Parts: sequence; structure tokens; C-alpha cells
Amino acid sequence: MNRLVLLAIVLMLQAANAQTAPVSVPFVGCISDGQQGPTPAPKGNSKLVNIPSNIAKRLAYYQAEMGPGVLAPRGWTCFGTVGSNGGSIFVSPQQLTSAMFFSDHKNWKGFTGPAIQLSDMVGDTSGRFSVAQTIARVFPAHRRFVRKVIKEDYQPAKNFPFGPYPRDKLTYRSKEIVEYETPPETRGLGTDSWLLKNASPIRGVAVLSGADPDCLHLSTRLPPDQNDLISAIVQQVEFDATHDN
Repeated sequence: MNRLVLLAIVLMLQAANAQTAPVSVPFVGCISDGQQGPTPAPKGNSKLVNIPSNIAKRLAYYQAEMGPGVLAPRGWTCFGTVGSNGGSIFVSPQQLTSAMFFSDHKNWKGFTGPAIQLSDMVGDTSGRFSVAQTIARVFPAHRRFVRKVIKEDYQPAKNFPFGPYPRDKLTYRSKEIVEYETPPETRGLGTDSWLLKNASPIRGVAVLSGADPDCLHLSTRLPPDQNDLISAIVQQVEFDATHDN
């Protein structure tokens, strides 16, 4: 092997390593509200992520005092909710307020445009109903949990339909991790959230963990010129769910 070829290989390896080396993104604290009342935004340190640096410089890590954190475009606004069923973080270009989620606000029924929602549904609380509904749709290996919830007889069995939404595209990473895409103007896993259907697809991931189990559910819809960020957002949720932070 001549020196020029060897040098080219070394440079390629260095470039590849540079793309995957940990880089930091800013931490953005989010105000939240819920059963215990309003909570101010926490302060935090920058977040180390294993994503390409050209992608990282367009993202920040958003998190409320309680609940999950999520990557989202820099400069967006965020809001967290917390209850007996678990916690959620919402990030959007639009201003977010407590009234949107907790009052009888008749003029707002959900996000019609770009938004990110990450919900952590707790399987041994009232969150078990949402967990069971997601399992029934996309986690056939865990249907025993669904049947246990149905037997409680708090909700009718029809609320837990087995089988995926007809038009959702599913990509399984394991028996506990499934990435999905809900097509435009379609009801699916992506609209099992505050994101309303529109002319753009919704992409995300659902992740099960624990014995009961808990379920992380990400729904992401970005402007077309930011769609290249979605893979990094999804991968970070998967990483956070499967590693101690």
C-alpha cells in the first residue's frame, strides 16, 4: 500500500471519528405545571451528545424540572407538564402557556404546525392506560401487560386495539424500541399526542423500559428545512432511554 493511499485512509477515519465524537449543545430549562403547581425552569449544564457537529450546532437540549429531556431546534420555546401518569416536554416555535394544556381553552386543541412532544408514561400509575394503548399498537411481545390492564375493567377493551395503525411505517430496533412515521393527514402513532394531523408527516420513536413497563413516546414534526435534524433527535431519545444519565 503506497503512502498516498494510506494517508487517504487515515484522513477518512479521522473525518468519521470527528463526526461521531461527543459534542456539547446548550441546555435550556423549561417552566412546567401540573399537580404540584407551576415550577420554574431549572438551570443545567450543556449536554454532551454523540451526533455530527454540523447537526449539533443547530440543536439545544430542553428539559423541565421533572420529566424527560429532548433535543430540538435552537431558539424554540418549551413547556413541561407533570402528573400522576408521568411527565411530558413540549417544544415549539410558538409561545407555550399552561392554559393551553390545563384549562378549557376552546381556541387551542393542539399543534397544527411544527412541534416536538416527548412523554414519559409511567406503567405503575394512571399512565398504564396510555402505556397499554401503545403496547397494543406496536409491541406485540408485551401484550400480556395490555391484557392485565383490560382485566382491571376501568376502561373498555375497545380502547386498546391490537395491531399498528394501517398507514404507519414502523422500524423495529428491538422488541422494546420502534421508530415510526405517520404519513400526512393521517391518524397514527404520531397523533397519539398533542400534534394534530396536517400536510406533513410526524416521525418519532416509542421505547419501553422496566418491568411494568414505562413508555417514552416521541412525536416530532419540523419545518421542511429542518427535517435533517429528526434522526439525531430520535437517536438521542433512544440513547437517553437505554443509558444512565
